[in-house]
Amino acid sequence: MVEPKKKIRLGDLLVQNGVITEEQLMTALSEQKKAGRKLGRTLIDLGYMDEDSLLRFLSQQMGIPFVQLRHYQFNQELIKRLPETAARRFRAIVLSEEKGELLVGMSDPMDIFGYDELVRVLKQPIRQAVVRESELLDTLDLVYRRTEEIASIAGELEDELGEDAFDLAELAAGGDDTEAPVVRLLQSIFEDAVVARASDIHIEPDENVVRLRQRIDGVLHEQVMKERRVNAALVLRLKLMSGLNISEKRLPQDGRFNVRVKGRSIDVRLSTMPVQYGESVVMRLLDQTEGMLNLEATGMPKKLLDRLRILIKRPHGILLVTGPTGSGKTTTLYGALTELNRPEVKIITAEDPVEYRLPRVTQVQVNPKIGLDFASVLRAALRQDPDVVLVGEMRDQETAEIGLRAAMTGHFVLSTLHTNDSISSAMRLIDMGAEPYLVASALTAVVAQRLVKRICDNCKQPYQASEQEKIWLHAMTQESLPTHFFRGAGCYQCGNSGYRGRIGVYELLEMSDALLDALRKNDQSAFTHAAKRSLHYRPLALSALDYAREGVTTLDEVFRISASLGDLPHSPSHLEFS
Repeated sequence: MVEPKKKIRLGDLLVQNGVITEEQLMTALSEQKKAGRKLGRTLIDLGYMDEDSLLRFLSQQMGIPFVQLRHYQFNQELIKRLPETAARRFRAIVLSEEKGELLVGMSDPMDIFGYDELVRVLKQPIRQAVVRESELLDTLDLVYRRTEEIASIAGELEDELGEDAFDLAELAAGGDDTEAPVVRLLQSIFEDAVVARASDIHIEPDENVVRLRQRIDGVLHEQVMKERRVNAALVLRLKLMSGLNISEKRLPQDGRFNVRVKGRSIDVRLSTMPVQYGESVVMRLLDQTEGMLNLEATGMPKKLLDRLRILIKRPHGILLVTGPTGSGKTTTLYGALTELNRPEVKIITAEDPVEYRLPRVTQVQVNPKIGLDFASVLRAALRQDPDVVLVGEMRDQETAEIGLRAAMTGHFVLSTLHTNDSISSAMRLIDMGAEPYLVASALTAVVAQRLVKRICDNCKQPYQASEQEKIWLHAMTQESLPTHFFRGAGCYQCGNSGYRGRIGVYELLEMSDALLDALRKNDQSAFTHAAKRSLHYRPLALSALDYAREGVTTLDEVFRISASLGDLPHSPSHLEFS
C-alpha cells in the first residue's frame, strides 16, 4: 500500500525540482491565503503551470498512477462502496480492486486528512491514483445516478402510505412539507432525468409494479419500482403542480408547470391517461435555461441554413416542415420564428400545445373541446393583421385551404405536416382536398427532417464497414464511398450506448417552375422526377450518410433512416452488422 508522504509540502517539492521558482511560490502562497484555495489550484490559476504538468509531477513524485477518467471503464459496484457525499467532499472515486486493495482516484493525493477518511469509510487498504479535478466532477455526476435513491424513497413512501387510502390524497396535497417522501421522490426523478439528458419521463402503473422510463436520445430506459401504490401519490402531486382536477381519474388531462433542477429552469409538459391499473403520466422536459431557440441550434448544414434564411424572409408564401413525431420540427419552427421576431413584424401562432413561450409573439393554445381548433384560430388570426402566421399542424382540408389562401394574400405561413419526406408533402396537401392550383400558388418550400444519434466523442473509434454494409451502401448510392467509418465503443459518459446527443438530418425542396407545373396538373410522377433534379435537393438518407462520412453518426443510424424512408430495396432484418 502506497501512503502519502506526510511531511513533504507540495510547494517545496516543486521548487526543489525546478518546476517553479521560490518567488513564484511566495506569490502563490500569498494568493492562496486571500482566496482560500488549495496551492495546486492557485498555481494553475496564476499560470505558473498547467493541470496536466502538476498531476504528472505528483504521479512521478509519489509513485502513483495518473488515470484519465474520460477513457476509464468503471465498475458500478466498486463505485457505490464510497458514498456520494464522501466522494464529492474528498474529490475521490473508486477505480478498481486488486488483492483486497482498492485503487482510488483523487484530484489531490497529498490531502492526508482525505486519505485517512477514505480508509476509514471504505474499511480496507487503498492505493492512490491522481486524476483531473474537472474530469472527476463530471464523472461523479454521471456515475452517482439517482436510481437507488428513487427506489429507496419509493419504499419509504410505500411504508408511510400504510393501508389507509385516505392518507394518500392528504399526503399528496400536504402543504409545503418539502421533506415529504413524495416530494423528495419527484425531486430525485427530475434530477436523475436532467443528469441523464432525458427528453421525456414516463410513469406507468402495472399490476404489481410502477415502471419509470426515461427517453434518452430517442430510446427509452426503464427502472422498475416494486411499490405499486406510490403511483397514485405521484400522479396526485403532479396534478396539483399542474393545476389539474385531482378528483378526475377517468379522463385524460393535460397541464404544465416549471421546476428548477440543478440550477436549470425546466418547463414540464404533462399528460395523464387512465389505464387499467391507475393513471399513466408522460412528461416532456423542455430546458428553458439556454434561452431562445435559434436556427443554429438545429445543427443544419451552413449551405442549407443560408437558403432557409432567405426563404423565411419572403413576404408571403407557405413553408412546410415535415417529419414524424419527435423529429425536431418544433426546434426548426421556433428557430425560424426567433429570426423573424422583430418589433416591426406581427407574428401569431396556433399551437397544440404551446411548447416554448416567445416574447412579442401572440401564441394561441388550440382547444378543440370548446371549438377552438386550428381552422378557427387561423380565421381569427387573419383578422388580427399578422405578417407571419404559424399553424402547428395541417390536420384537415379546412385548415390547409385557409393556410394556403393566407399565403396567397400577403402573409408568410409556417406549418408542419406528418409525411415521410419533402416530395410526398406537397402531394399530401392535394390528397387532403386542397385545390392543386392553390398549392402551386402558395407553396414556397418544404423542409423534411429526422434526428440521428451522435457518436459519443469520448469513446469514438474507427471501424471497417462489413461486406453486408458495403452492399447496402451500394444500393443507396452510386457515389464513391469510404470503407472506414466510426462508432462508439461505449463508456460511462454515454451510458455504454456509444451515442451521446442527437443531430438533425435535413432535406430542402424549393419550388421551381417544373415542380409548380406538376402540382397544377396533380402529376405525382412528374413532380417526383422534377424534385430529384432540383437545385439544393439532397435526400435525407444521403444527408445522413454525409454525417457518417464525417464521423458524426454511425452507419447503423444511416440505415435506420433509410429503412424508414423505404429507400432500400431489401429489408435490413436479414443483415448482420458488425
